[in-house]
Amino acid sequence: MANSSMKFLEAASLALQLPADALTRITVQGSGALTSAFPVTDFAAQAIGAAGAAVGQLLKVQFDRASEVVIDRRLASLWFGWSIHPVGWTLPATWDPIAGDYATRDGWIRLHTNAPHHKAAALSVLQCADDRSAVAGVVAGWSAEELEAAIVGQKGCAAAMRTCDEWKAHPQGKAVASEPLIAWSSIAASSGSSAWQPEETRPLAGLKVLDLTRVLAGPVATRFLAGYGADVLRIDPPGWDEPALIPEVTLGKRCARLDLETPQGREIFEQLLARADVMVHGYRPGALDQLGYSEAARRAINPGLIDVSLDAYGWSGPWSGRRGFDSLLQMSSGIAHAGMKWKQADRPVPLPVQALDQATGYLMAAAVVRSVVWRITENRATTARLSLARTAQSLIELPGTTITAITAIEADGLVTSSADFSASLEQTEWGPAKRCKSPVSVNGVGQAWRHPASRLGSAEPCW
Repeated sequence: MANSSMKFLEAASLALQLPADALTRITVQGSGALTSAFPVTDFAAQAIGAAGAAVGQLLKVQFDRASEVVIDRRLASLWFGWSIHPVGWTLPATWDPIAGDYATRDGWIRLHTNAPHHKAAALSVLQCADDRSAVAGVVAGWSAEELEAAIVGQKGCAAAMRTCDEWKAHPQGKAVASEPLIAWSSIAASSGSSAWQPEETRPLAGLKVLDLTRVLAGPVATRFLAGYGADVLRIDPPGWDEPALIPEVTLGKRCARLDLETPQGREIFEQLLARADVMVHGYRPGALDQLGYSEAARRAINPGLIDVSLDAYGWSGPWSGRRGFDSLLQMSSGIAHAGMKWKQADRPVPLPVQALDQATGYLMAAAVVRSVVWRITENRATTARLSLARTAQSLIELPGTTITAITAIEADGLVTSSADFSASLEQTEWGPAKRCKSPVSVNGVGQAWRHPASRLGSAEPCW
């Protein structure tokens, strides 16, 4: 692999239980890197490479042909940022006005307030106006860890900035360090009907994927699966929206709404689940159990289900059920502090993209594809669990970069080369848009999506 060790790809390959020769069939082309204290472009290329390698193994099983996987470094970097670029319209703001980093009396804290209920939780603790300067004034009087605990106690989202060493010594950091990159379990699967009809250019064609994920790793995973032909049906509750992200992540999917707290919604959901090949979800541990859909209940409805899930802070330890997002994990795990030291800045310096979400998403997609192989070859129904925190540990362990060794790649919507984009415009529900080319090809075939990006709730909840 150009310009980097293959450490993360090797770890991903082991976690995915890929054959020994899989890494030799991956080529990374191109040059340049995202500007960061961490090798984010190498991380991106290797994460996407792992997903591509899983597709290659599926093709070998399906069509008995060895597969060559090619990753474009520049395109991998861009897909880790924004792949969509509107033509004649604009995306909404990514962040709520009061979301972000604030100085406390003893350090820094990040508030995540994009969801209305998370914002309400933070303001209920701070007891101040919904105004950034007012929030900053109040936060300055708090200890970072005390404010973090208070907001989390109100079911909000916040993270004090810690160093990598502090996270390593923290009870949750220790718990995450003991977890595998992908935790697997499986049972014998009963045979069932499926509309899956693989093609060499679309090896997941007809595979039914029930998508119960939101910001951001899960939607990245199911977008990848859709790019190789999967029939992805995303389900959201009434009223939920992610206006800035939906045009980015709903590519290739149909999006419906269901209220799982109503008898009708539950009945429809159970019918969908019974016919699904795959379910991908990002609920906190125990959340689906409270709705009556524990792993045992899901298996009772669909014994052959491939079940892939993620959470933020890991599946064990005192914070295993904590609400979290990529930007918060960067603060907790020491990534933002390492960036601040590397840049000699006076405030937290995050990664240039949401790399923890993105990499976890591609690993989830790879886990689905590997599970499909095991479903075919061993008649196993597989469960896989991943977390942003465990992915963060993998990034922290990679060799660092130096600021003088980087040729920057723009990943913030300022792509300047027409060569980055697909030839045709994507006709989304908001208007036409340019979409970056597929960052991966398997046997010369890149990803292709049959549905443009669409609004949440724009489709019926049916296969």
